[in-house]
Amino acid sequence: MTATDPAHKISTDELIAKQKEFIWPCASTYYERPLVLERGEGMYVWDSEGNKYLDCFGGVLTTSVGHARPEVVDAVTKQLASISHMSALYVNRPQLELAEKLAQVTPGSLKKSFFTNSGTEADETAMVLARLYTGRTEIIALRYAYHGRSVVNMTAAGHSNWKHGAPAAGFVHAHAPYCYRCPFNLKPESCALECARDVEELIQTTTTGQIAAFIAEPIMGVGGFITPPKDYFKAVIEIIRRYGGIFICDEVQTGVGRTGDYFCGIEHWDVKPEVMTFAKGIANGSPLGCTIAEPEIADKYPGLTFSTFGGNPVTSAAAVATIRVVEENDLPGNARVVGEYLRSKLEELKSKYNVIGDVRGMGLMQAIECVKDRATKEPDAQSVLRVFEETRRRGVLIGKGGLFGNVIRLGPPLTATNSDVDEMVSALDGAFAQF
Repeated sequence: MTATDPAHKISTDELIAKQKEFIWPCASTYYERPLVLERGEGMYVWDSEGNKYLDCFGGVLTTSVGHARPEVVDAVTKQLASISHMSALYVNRPQLELAEKLAQVTPGSLKKSFFTNSGTEADETAMVLARLYTGRTEIIALRYAYHGRSVVNMTAAGHSNWKHGAPAAGFVHAHAPYCYRCPFNLKPESCALECARDVEELIQTTTTGQIAAFIAEPIMGVGGFITPPKDYFKAVIEIIRRYGGIFICDEVQTGVGRTGDYFCGIEHWDVKPEVMTFAKGIANGSPLGCTIAEPEIADKYPGLTFSTFGGNPVTSAAAVATIRVVEENDLPGNARVVGEYLRSKLEELKSKYNVIGDVRGMGLMQAIECVKDRATKEPDAQSVLRVFEETRRRGVLIGKGGLFGNVIRLGPPLTATNSDVDEMVSALDGAFAQF
């Protein structure tokens, strides 16, 4: 009997061995003994050994309306039974329905969309568009940022450990609005948005002065949910536009109601981008990327260009159904309410454990930064790894990030309740108490 025989049940150890044998090692997994997930429903997932876990990372903030959400499953199933693929050379209803809906729910004059398969493609498409529209090449990105894994996007990233191979030309990196580790050594009460105002000197000294765009996440995801001050984006965008650039807002992690109250995270900062990107939670796990732009800008992208699977009817149907669930159940509102409750519980943990240096985020996008000493703020990645193993043992899955690997990231589905938060925080409390 072989492993491919349906009568042969492959053990967890065999699956882990196959992962090591057939998958590139750079595609690393969480936990000392990798977790093999086989089923999900709502807030929970089950592994190959039947263990049940509360999913507090949502496939990296992707299962926005919960695992196997019936409305999304039904939409995908019906579309698969109708037509599953036709390429972007033909018109399809789900893609048009999705594009029209995104024009309605995004801020400002964003209207025309181009669909791809991932956040990487969406962001790179946006940066190409900015260069075509402005006729310029230089782009301002942020330190600690992450925008994907292509050469251009790795260059735009502000993490050395996410950069591989030779970089692309035309990028400079501004200081991040990382208040906990303020690059100007200021406190919140004395902050004068120096990180934002420094962008003008950056343009004057490290570029030709003729910039194409500024690309930024409203809250920096991989960077560890770094959350800018209230007036940060207003100050930066005024400078960017004064030097002829446009604003590309990367909503790959913050979009679809994740930050609470609004569909788009940037709406909390009351600025309107010329270009915006989505992926991850927009289709609840189906691979879909979107670059939406103001018509005047979108129309500057000349033919020919093509994305074989962009706007695929199945993934588009999944996205339409996902957005409908988000709207009909006011999940942005739920993200605010439950997120505030989660934040209060994390603040309580901070008061109990000195290893917690900072808690931050918005809505259901909250982070815990671990340090060895609160005075020096020396990063403590080992504590994060220990918390990971212990929360898994207690039936809760969490995420991590940050340049130093010392940030716990919490991004459960937007359907989370206060009861789910209590279960999550109980596991975290028990884990921190171990050391």
